[in-house]
Amino acid sequence: MPLEPLLPLFHRLNREHFDGALARAGRPLVELRWSDGRLTRTAGLYRSGRRSDGADLCEIVLSRPLLEPLPHQATLSTLCHEMIHAWIDRVLGVREVHGPRFRERMAAINAAQDTFVVSLRHSYPLPQQTAAWIARCPRCGRSAPYRRRRRGLACRPCCERFHAGRWDASCLLQFEPGPALPA
Repeated sequence: MPLEPLLPLFHRLNREHFDGALARAGRPLVELRWSDGRLTRTAGLYRSGRRSDGADLCEIVLSRPLLEPLPHQATLSTLCHEMIHAWIDRVLGVREVHGPRFRERMAAINAAQDTFVVSLRHSYPLPQQTAAWIARCPRCGRSAPYRRRRRGLACRPCCERFHAGRWDASCLLQFEPGPALPA
């Protein structure tokens, strides 16, 4: 499904589920944009803070690669999820990820309509990516793909099982080059 502009969706959801609190004088309190294609592991994100030039940063970014092939409800669900984060941060002024205020607002939105479902985690299909590296645990043999090599990572299940949850060098992951890309 082709991507649609986010601003009209934002204003509609803001009116319907946030009593217009996420906009002042018709202007959103957050910037909205589709990702440039690099956001491939999560459907969306909300972030706030400072830019490198000192200006305020407050934006919602939705994943173009993940949401473009999915039905319209996936975009609505993801945008609304990120808007709850923005509402908690910008309107309530509270630092919370998926705490009680988030869950309460999510439940209220889900109860108020049946067009889409806001959830804590999505289960959208991830686009296939070729891993540049495969990390293997020398102890249990588990492997996992990685896009880049990471230092100091250990196998969590082995650390929990053999070392009471503490990091141990015997569980240090060993990186091998991933499968070659087809020509």
